[in-house]
Amino acid sequence: MTETEGLFSDDAFDREPREVVPGVMHLPGWLTPRSQSWLARQWDDWGRGPIPPHSPLINGHPMSVRLTTLGWHWDSSGLAPRARHFDDAAPLPVPDWLVRWGRKAVQEAYSPSHGGSWPALSEKEVAAWAGDYTPDVVLINYYEPTARMGMHQDKDERSSEPVVSFSVGDTAIFRVGNPQTKSKPYRDIRLASGDLIVFGGPSRYMFHGVPRILPNTAPADCPVRSGRFNMTLRMTGWDKQ
Repeated sequence: MTETEGLFSDDAFDREPREVVPGVMHLPGWLTPRSQSWLARQWDDWGRGPIPPHSPLINGHPMSVRLTTLGWHWDSSGLAPRARHFDDAAPLPVPDWLVRWGRKAVQEAYSPSHGGSWPALSEKEVAAWAGDYTPDVVLINYYEPTARMGMHQDKDERSSEPVVSFSVGDTAIFRVGNPQTKSKPYRDIRLASGDLIVFGGPSRYMFHGVPRILPNTAPADCPVRSGRFNMTLRMTGWDKQ
């Protein structure tokens, strides 16, 4: 064994689309550098909207991430059409182009060409299913290099359609857990700038988290020079009326 062998997991080098566990698809480098720059500009614009980036309180303590939302507001009590802590402001809407990106992400992630075990549909069936995917809430979390996210489930939505997540900036260690418990079994993977991860089906309600950010790992041309943001798209299944 060489001096450096064993220092890195296979995940550090495996940059091909793959199924992490049934229902969880990881597509490295899915966003082009141009797409990442576009997302970063939009994120900056959204941050100047009616609900500024903020750290929600969980059990009286601020989260280490800063949150921006589209479509619906989120706090520790769940999703709401308005932000009670921000003068009852309504979030900016989810733009049509981001809905299209979400559909494309679902279609490509669950393409049978990637060999995933779920949902076991043909290309035509996946395309039809993805065409109905209409995310109406987007949560954007900015992680400073020291930020983290504890194990949790995305279960504020009534819909069980997949969660789509884009990453821009420094690499994050993403912990892929199980639907029953915050503890093991889980698996840690690296989400680099431009990576796409989609989780649905048997893993839609898995516990997941970000135990660590790897500082100074963003590409040289990445617009986010310190830390990273991830953008999650979901369908709520709720009616705002």
